[in-house]
Amino acid sequence: MSYNWQQKGWPEFQFSPGILDGFQVKFLLKSGKVSGQFAGISEDQKEQYLVETLLSEAIKTSAIEGEFLSRVDVMSSLKKNLGIHEEQPRLVKDHRAKGIAKLMVAVRQTWKAPLSDTMLFSWHEMLMEGNRYVQAGAWRKGSEPMQVVSGALGKEIVHFEAPPSEQVPDEMNRFIAWFNATNPEGEKAIRNPILRAALVHLYFESIHPFEDGNGRIGRVLAEKALHQGLDQPILISLSQVIEANRQLYYDKLKQEQRSLQVDDWLLYFANVVMKAQEKVEELIEFSLQKTRFFDSYSNELNEREMKALNRMLDEGPDGFEGGMNAKKYSSLTGASKATATRDLQHLRGLGIFLAEGGGRSVRYQVKLA
Repeated sequence: MSYNWQQKGWPEFQFSPGILDGFQVKFLLKSGKVSGQFAGISEDQKEQYLVETLLSEAIKTSAIEGEFLSRVDVMSSLKKNLGIHEEQPRLVKDHRAKGIAKLMVAVRQTWKAPLSDTMLFSWHEMLMEGNRYVQAGAWRKGSEPMQVVSGALGKEIVHFEAPPSEQVPDEMNRFIAWFNATNPEGEKAIRNPILRAALVHLYFESIHPFEDGNGRIGRVLAEKALHQGLDQPILISLSQVIEANRQLYYDKLKQEQRSLQVDDWLLYFANVVMKAQEKVEELIEFSLQKTRFFDSYSNELNEREMKALNRMLDEGPDGFEGGMNAKKYSSLTGASKATATRDLQHLRGLGIFLAEGGGRSVRYQVKLA
């Protein structure tokens, strides 16, 4: 069976008229609700929500590709690139964390600008920061086929093969022109933002123009399309939903890259967008809970306890990995073992900490609500 780019009519994708109209209405209503919540909060809270949304996207889009980054490294890098002051700036040595943070901020800050090869090359250079094995900021070259494979060495399964490298410049020129023309203000406007974002991602992934990083750049391109569709940068993390079921994502891409008829892909992607919106609402609620939490307890906590709690809550709604114990507390705050134990008991007594396990293996998680 041939791939989509080898078929007659490429790259004109076919789909049922009005297939995502219902999703569009729900998306616009939810976007309006979140925008209203966002507009009515303080500037400090806005910064907090923005950082946490970009952090989620950065961490999860990397995890989809098998890169597991430190949340605190990525968060510190995001704040630096957003110009947000940190009382104790963290020295980030991980180039991957610095690169993905730069990319997240750059995409958000240039959401309205037309797409160009210069912009894509710049994004790729950010993403590949510190990587000496990939030619950054250039389309892939060479005669070797660009394949998406899985399986053990010698037993690889080829899921997809992209166009040969010599075709990439022409394919990308056509893709960039299409992207700009389908902008809601363009000559071939696609006014349903979910439809356009879904087509953008599938189209880009089918070309696979870079040596590495195609998935991450393809996902931020989809988010750029959503921003443009609403004529404002929105809070959303598609990768958080995709990463939760990576196999389904890969299966859908594999299926749709063998046909120009893409109804199944559009429905899959629309559900990703809707779930991502729900996650944003959960994140805003989590951030509001954090604010209420510190307002309630700030007068009862010492500096060490505040530092530990802030660090734990930086891990997001999923909780502090492995929980907090006396050893971690001492390492984080510089407290002695006796002081750490006393602080932990104090936090438990206030009802802030929930204990897991017992004896020497006891560990704690924060109870926000």
